[in-house]
Amino acid sequence: MRKYFGTDGIRGLANSPPMTVETALRLGRAVATVFSRDSHRARILVGKDTRLSGYMFEAALVAGVTSTGADVTLLGPLPTPGIAFLTTSMRADAGIVLSASHNPFHDNGLKVFARDGFKLPDAVELEIEALMDADPLTSLASGSELGRARRVEDATGRYVTHLKTMLRGEFDLEGITIVVDCANGAAYKAAPTLFRELGANVVELGTDPNGTNINDGCGSLHPELAAKKVVEVGAQLGVCLDGDADRIILIDETGAVVDGDAVMALCAVDMQARGTLHGDTLVATVMSNMGLERAVAPHGIRVERAQVGDRYVVERMRAGGWKFGGEQSGHLIFLDHATTGDGLVAAIEILNVMVARQRPLSELASIMKRYPQVLLNRGVKSKPPIDSLARVQRAIADAEAALAGDGRVLVRYSGTEPKVRVMLEGPDVDRIGGMAHSILAAFADDVGLAD
Repeated sequence: MRKYFGTDGIRGLANSPPMTVETALRLGRAVATVFSRDSHRARILVGKDTRLSGYMFEAALVAGVTSTGADVTLLGPLPTPGIAFLTTSMRADAGIVLSASHNPFHDNGLKVFARDGFKLPDAVELEIEALMDADPLTSLASGSELGRARRVEDATGRYVTHLKTMLRGEFDLEGITIVVDCANGAAYKAAPTLFRELGANVVELGTDPNGTNINDGCGSLHPELAAKKVVEVGAQLGVCLDGDADRIILIDETGAVVDGDAVMALCAVDMQARGTLHGDTLVATVMSNMGLERAVAPHGIRVERAQVGDRYVVERMRAGGWKFGGEQSGHLIFLDHATTGDGLVAAIEILNVMVARQRPLSELASIMKRYPQVLLNRGVKSKPPIDSLARVQRAIADAEAALAGDGRVLVRYSGTEPKVRVMLEGPDVDRIGGMAHSILAAFADDVGLAD
């Protein structure tokens, strides 16, 4: 069991355990120690989103890393996938991201990328946790052996230049209007710059961060803001990012929301037609809608399901030799271009399809017919193993028997919050809604629900 790391790094309320400056200090020391083996003087990149608490955590990380004799390169506000990319392109030993992604500003988080740009496997996270709790006096440098810190001023430009190469060479975005909502987060500079330099007319939303307005009524959590603007200005596309821009929700030209499942379906079919879908396989998670499989099956594409979390999607992709996957929530991974979910890479890939086919997003996304789905999220007072809860198990078994194979039941705890998530799919939304509430009621009896 991991003490600090969850499904996507360490995350919590800033200045409360585990997200304290002491944790960041110890993490910096531990990461530098792990990646400084064999007398190698490690270089660690540190980037962040726009949260107010980023300043204090950034300073703590610098102190921790340099105290071991390793060097720090500060990138400033930059999308998480941009930090992963620069970790590799700048030949750093590791990259540390300060972000709580889609969470409100008062939260923050820490996640680590290895030098190959991929998130760390569980075994390495456990090694880092052990070092975080160890006596630091054995690993501290002194005198001239202390590390140094420097700041890279053109980090955003390097990342944007990399992204621009992904628009297919014969295309540009002249005549296309794009509404871009950056959630007042890490992509507030990179996203508008990217689309303008590719020739699009850009209408900006969520590009005025003040430290406390990240994800506040905007971005991928609140696509209605961009949807309204798309219709108002007659845009061809709306791009909604979250706070660290590793996920995307799209808006078609009619103002309708297009989620990650629909994007995966249309991109997978396009890749299959072009012969670039490795192994005829798309990797999704257990949360993706049953309609995804029904959309891609006629094109000879199979769906492989991983557990929730883009890191687990990536692990399954790498294990199987597959190159495309993602989550319903908008984490989309194109391994030929990125090592983690990247909202801007996904946007360019969608634009490639739109320009090549000369068809609007509404028409392209119609390939995906959603199965009715109900998802309930509630806080819980504790998180005992679900298979140990008698009432919950009976409620799940009853729902599965009632669906008789024409639907799905998925019950799990959140990996980052004290919540239970109950998801059902089936042909009748009212019926599955009742089943979902019955399962939630069983949780209330077995463990208690939080207010």
